[in-house]
Amino acid sequence: MLPLVLDPQYIKAGLIGQGAARDRRAALLAEAGVDAVLLADDAPDAALAPLTVLFVAGLGEGQSRCLAARARALGVLVNVEDILPLCDFHVPALVRRGDLLLTASTGGRVPGLARALREWLADHFGPEWTVRLKDLGRARAKWRSEGLSTGQVSENVREMLTRMGWL
Repeated sequence: MLPLVLDPQYIKAGLIGQGAARDRRAALLAEAGVDAVLLADDAPDAALAPLTVLFVAGLGEGQSRCLAARARALGVLVNVEDILPLCDFHVPALVRRGDLLLTASTGGRVPGLARALREWLADHFGPEWTVRLKDLGRARAKWRSEGLSTGQVSENVREMLTRMGWL
């Protein structure tokens, strides 16, 4: 696995599917700030070609397999919900606290473990971390503007976390 965090402003995501599964994926993408293009189940290659990533959810395996093959042939990365062999990438279990993103992944092998870890992270990193991240970000920007080295800034962040009792 290669963990990546993609900036929504630089990718074009598509979503094809039906029902609750599609709606869950649409909500996940919206929460991440991704303005996904909703496509019909029979979307032509011309609609798939401009995409960076394609999410498929709520379709049967045969239809999903065909869509995945067509998208891959066009250079599009594919995630088919709950059909691991059809996925180029996986979506980890995640907890968002503003810009803080905490994830857990088992590479699709044990989703229940990833879910349990997500719940643990959510319990241990509450909504207060949204403000904490902003405070740390402001402090980091100040230290960088003062000319501190990357190593010194990192040490200052760790010291602030300890001093504030956050970790």
